[in-house]
Amino acid sequence: MFRNEAALSMCTSSASGTLSPERSTVDTWYSPQMRQYECRGAWVIIAAGEFDLGSITPLQEALHTAARQYPKVVLEASAVTFADSTLLNLLILTHRMGTLRVVAPSPQIRRLCEITGVDSVLEIRRTIDEAAAS
Repeated sequence: MFRNEAALSMCTSSASGTLSPERSTVDTWYSPQMRQYECRGAWVIIAAGEFDLGSITPLQEALHTAARQYPKVVLEASAVTFADSTLLNLLILTHRMGTLRVVAPSPQIRRLCEITGVDSVLEIRRTIDEAAAS
């Protein structure tokens, strides 16, 4: 279960037919999974699993589409079990496209951001609610 699951009930699904968080589940922590929805005018993407060159495309498309359509994009990353420079590059590119907030990054992502200095560039928040409101 995602760390910010309780905060999800306050946000609603988009009209695009994306499943609301209450109706979708993540069955495995290893293969990449995503959930998406709108919350307080921001587009929220909850990512879980491993993200590298071979698995980044769906997340990349989701983040770039969201950055073009919404003033604020929130990536909840507490369940990301592996990330490499491919994800790091995607976060930087998305940040350059608009306002990106990274919520509750997993230890893997937090460490990657710290050793590269990206943690001083990205806006990191504790909860989805905080990221959507700020």
